[in-house]
Amino acid sequence: MKGGAPVGALPEVENIRVAIVAAEWNGHITSRLTEGAMGVLRNAGLDMEEDVQVFSVPGAVELTFAASQLIEASLFDAVIVFGCVIRGGTPHFDYVCQSVTQGVTSLNADCDIPVIFGVLTVDTEQDALDRAGGSLGNKGAEAAEAAIKMVDFKRKVEEL
Repeated sequence: MKGGAPVGALPEVENIRVAIVAAEWNGHITSRLTEGAMGVLRNAGLDMEEDVQVFSVPGAVELTFAASQLIEASLFDAVIVFGCVIRGGTPHFDYVCQSVTQGVTSLNADCDIPVIFGVLTVDTEQDALDRAGGSLGNKGAEAAEAAIKMVDFKRKVEEL
């Protein structure tokens, strides 16, 4: 197949350590995203006690700081951040979404460990539930797949 593995297929990558950082705010959503990610990582052969570590922070804005600290510790091959921001009646939604998006983008541009953006930015709680194991799948599982693929990508680039 031209270009590598077919869409959806995960590369077999050994010795991966992944950090998951989940916001406590809207924890009933972020916990489902975390569970989805852990299922994919387990199925990919990661040892859930040795290779995966889960951290929590108060809210979505704090995800960037946590990810930056985990990158600096140099213990992980990828960091996945999970948050859920639900639109309300104030501009707070826009500020939080912009902050976490810019923060993760900056980390990905400046650091050598991929940070996977698993932050749901939705209009309603139902929109979030649909994306956290509901009718639209589990974006946490998709984030774990992206983490594995990005670790594989980084390792291939390092071999050039």
